[in-house]
Amino acid sequence: MVNKIFLKAAVLFAIIMATGCTSIPPVDFTIQDVGVVDARKNIELKSLTVGFAPKAQQSKVEANATIPPLWKESLTDAMNRSLIFKDDMPTKVNLSVRITEFDIPAAGVAMTTKVSAIYEIVDRGTGDLLFTQKISSEGVVPFDYAFMGVVRAVESWNRAVRNNIADFINVLSDSDLSQPVFER
Repeated sequence: MVNKIFLKAAVLFAIIMATGCTSIPPVDFTIQDVGVVDARKNIELKSLTVGFAPKAQQSKVEANATIPPLWKESLTDAMNRSLIFKDDMPTKVNLSVRITEFDIPAAGVAMTTKVSAIYEIVDRGTGDLLFTQKISSEGVVPFDYAFMGVVRAVESWNRAVRNNIADFINVLSDSDLSQPVFER
């Protein structure tokens, strides 16, 4: 009888300690490993904006105003480290990112966040649209990552946006930006 009580107390203590020692990760979309791309673009990036798409373009957006600046900072960092754009080039462009989906998990064993954003690159000199693509990604965090659901949820946000930024750089690396997307 004493052993069962002791065992239950020990298990309860271990759960409390495991939960108490787990801290909520910061919202951080920075990609850890970004390599230099093989196909650098002969254009200069002059402006980068990240914001929410108009309601008509959105699906489910469960995010507040803190998300776009964090996304922008991490995207800037990833592009800088990838060296995808060159400096002092005749063609100068703007990159606009409009978040269309930020679907966070309400609850669950494995937490999955879904994000989507429309990425557009416009030639500042001509106004031509050189690139446009909606990129969707997920961030999945299994139950064994952390006992506390909020820890898994925040990490799923981080992973979803990191995956989205990485997917954008991969797609952009393979894209031809020398011609407009649409003929005038």
